[in-house]
Amino acid sequence: MPAVVDAELCTACGTCVDECPVGAIELNDVAEINADLCTECGTCVDACPNGAISLQ
Repeated sequence: MPAVVDAELCTACGTCVDECPVGAIELNDVAEINADLCTECGTCVDACPNGAISLQ
């Protein structure tokens, strides 16, 4: 399963967008992960300063 974003914790800082090696994240009101592109590498999970992203 691709990474998921907890919208209540996401501040739309953009750190995950910059760190995603496959460009699977875009920023709107919160980060949104494209499940078709996500490789479940966990880079965004480690990069998020708010703990808003997790792998399930």
